[in-house]
Amino acid sequence: METFDIVNEKDEVVGAANQAEVYDKHLTHRIVHIFILNNKGEILLQKRGETCSYLPGYWSTSVGGHVRAGETYIGGAGREAKEELGIEVVDLELLGKDLYEVVPGFNKFLTTFVSYHLGPYINLPGKVSESTFFSINNIKTMVDGGEKFHPELLFLLNKYFFK
Repeated sequence: METFDIVNEKDEVVGAANQAEVYDKHLTHRIVHIFILNNKGEILLQKRGETCSYLPGYWSTSVGGHVRAGETYIGGAGREAKEELGIEVVDLELLGKDLYEVVPGFNKFLTTFVSYHLGPYINLPGKVSESTFFSINNIKTMVDGGEKFHPELLFLLNKYFFK
């Protein structure tokens, strides 16, 4: 089981815990996301595989996941991109860092990057069922039409793209 750094409200490491303990005790930890764009300004979204333990079949960011204990945000982003899509990401541009409240009293730091990559992509079997580029307008239509979107993706879209 993976171990994550536990952080305070300033995103300073104050300990470490395994994933089960982090979620059972609602410990603040770090998450990384990447929005991969193409030359048309479209965003690559991944659809979570049906065997995912959390939100299977939901649309998610191009790349996303937990930052492991001792890992930097950029290191976590690169590892997740390789694991989920089989790609190396370069020139990550910081979009922002947000304290995200999952439920009252349970927070995560979401650090989000933008990168450009045209593929090809190799979807992680079982974890990623599809990866497709969409325009912002198409994504808004999908949201309005009731497509299932990961809550962190909706938070980030509303903050950075739906203006």
